[in-house]
Amino acid sequence: MIDLTTLPLYLTAVVALLLVPGPDMLLIASSSLSYGKRVGLFASLGNATSGLVLTVLAAMGVSALIAMNPLALEALRFLGGAYLLKMGWDCLRTTPADSPTVGGQGGLARALFRRAVVSNLLNPKALIFFVLFLPQFVSSQIEASSGEQMLALGLLLNIMGLAFNLLLVVLAGTLGRPLLNNPSFRANQNKFMGCIFIVLAIWLLISQLPQV
Repeated sequence: MIDLTTLPLYLTAVVALLLVPGPDMLLIASSSLSYGKRVGLFASLGNATSGLVLTVLAAMGVSALIAMNPLALEALRFLGGAYLLKMGWDCLRTTPADSPTVGGQGGLARALFRRAVVSNLLNPKALIFFVLFLPQFVSSQIEASSGEQMLALGLLLNIMGLAFNLLLVVLAGTLGRPLLNNPSFRANQNKFMGCIFIVLAIWLLISQLPQV
């Protein structure tokens, strides 16, 4: 369901996009640094889950309809920014006693999974990305419909993105291991993540949306 003549260009474009720092990379790297590889893994899986949802919406044409509605995009921007600000505030108001223990990281991992899913789905730039990027590689030279091609292209993008994010988790988790053994950092790791969420909220709220 992918035109093999355009596949090398598509793969090159995807790799280039993955290497550009963005909110997802910041969230996954910071969660891996702060809480370890397991939590970073769940954040990566949450990001991949939202990517699959956006892929299906793009293939069905739903994302294009939303992206062409400025009010819908602004509503998504506001909701996404408000959600990230709330997560940041919740983290900042925690006490050192609330820092996760090794045994309590299962709940934290699930929470980061949900946060990664919701924050990406409420990011209008992610939705517009699927509307603007995937159709460029839809070919009229093969029998598959445009929807089928966008689904295949989106799945390939998500697989490559997950692989890249898992590598990021390993690197950041390894670098962050000394921090996890530092009592001072462990006492303030939730506040560190709170600052990250607030930075992501500001990033979303002040960034310009591309035109569809």
